[in-house]
Amino acid sequence: MDLPNDDQLQALRTRINEVDAELLHMITARAQLAKEVAAAKGNDHEPHAYYCPEREAQVLRKIISKNKGPLSDEEMARLFREIMSACLALQQPLNVAFLGPGGTFTHASVHKHFGSSVQALPMGTIDEVFREVEAGACHYGVVPVENSIEGVVNHTLDMFVNSPLKICGEVELRIHHHLLGKNVTPREITRVFAHEQALAQCRRWLNSHLAHAERVAFASNAEAARRAAGEPATAAIAGDAAATIYGLEHLVRNIEDEADNTTRFIVIGHQSVPPSGDDKTSLIFSTPNRPGALYHLLASFAEYGISMMRIESRPSRRGMWEYFFFVDIEGHLRDEVVAQALKALTQRAAMLKLLGSYPRAVL
Repeated sequence: MDLPNDDQLQALRTRINEVDAELLHMITARAQLAKEVAAAKGNDHEPHAYYCPEREAQVLRKIISKNKGPLSDEEMARLFREIMSACLALQQPLNVAFLGPGGTFTHASVHKHFGSSVQALPMGTIDEVFREVEAGACHYGVVPVENSIEGVVNHTLDMFVNSPLKICGEVELRIHHHLLGKNVTPREITRVFAHEQALAQCRRWLNSHLAHAERVAFASNAEAARRAAGEPATAAIAGDAAATIYGLEHLVRNIEDEADNTTRFIVIGHQSVPPSGDDKTSLIFSTPNRPGALYHLLASFAEYGISMMRIESRPSRRGMWEYFFFVDIEGHLRDEVVAQALKALTQRAAMLKLLGSYPRAVL
């Protein structure tokens, strides 16, 4: 393969400079339009006046549909998310509570969904995330709801029973576990720190490569990374964000046993989200205590041709052997068939609570 000569390289670099200038001009123009949108909206300072989940989902889907490469759809979506995040911050900076500490996968999901131009505030528990948003101290919250391997996060589901908050969005994050350390090589490692789920999700790799090392469970991978950064002969299992925050090196990347390990997070807030064109609806209901009650409730979806994407049961804590059912269905509350199905469900259920409609996760 012939290498480009100096003239060819200079011509390519000149063209890159020209494209960079065009990009700068267009991004500046977009930011100016965002400021004009804020001015047109006047003094309405509610977050939903500025942050429109359905609008952002539509923009990203359109970008992805038009992407011809060489950048991947995921990378292109990330770039445009950051542009939208920076422009939104010109209108109203958002405060987003998340299940901390900093450097967790929940933290990463905040930036994947909202971009980097938000104020991400770590909370110690899921309860605190709900409380901060309910009180208005934060505009939105992000909490984990299910993992493709470990299943649902029961505490998140339980919080919705009494909370007035709605689901405004969802984030799906591919979970990559890395072996991280500082001034240590894999053969020198005597201890591995991580959350117990991360240790379980990397068990086969650890058995094959670090069978001699003690495994120590922590409350979070981020805390494990923080501790490992200051202790000799120690490594942590965590993600890229924790490596950056705590100054750790990637000793081995992607040591998870299941390559498709994915966690779903939900965005909670006070906002009712309009249709985006590709939506989910979440709800809670309970059944009358009689034979076939659950069957007849679920028939409400089948009768109107609505796909049920998930169902989970949780004890109601209101009576012995009584349960709530958490359900995700395709479609939006404003869709005619969804509205008809929910009307039928209301007539059959002992209790029904709508948690909201929201755009399906984009990548």
